[in-house]
Amino acid sequence: MRLGLLDLGEIDVRRTSLVVAVSVFAWVGLASTADATNCRDANGKFIKCPATTAATKCRDIKTKKFAHCGTPGTEPVPAK
Repeated sequence: MRLGLLDLGEIDVRRTSLVVAVSVFAWVGLASTADATNCRDANGKFIKCPATTAATKCRDIKTKKFAHCGTPGTEPVPAK
């Protein structure tokens, strides 16, 4: 395969795509394993996961634009 001034062999393209695919599957596997550890008891058995709380969003009182919580002049965004 010839791209511009680079002459890439067919094997190099296949190897690169294989490495990318394997690394994506590895990251997905690690992410799912990390989530599963939160739903186990001390003995390692699966239990019902605790409910996650929604992140609190804050906004500026005067402009009503989103702002970092804890800074002066902010308030929590009211629930709908």
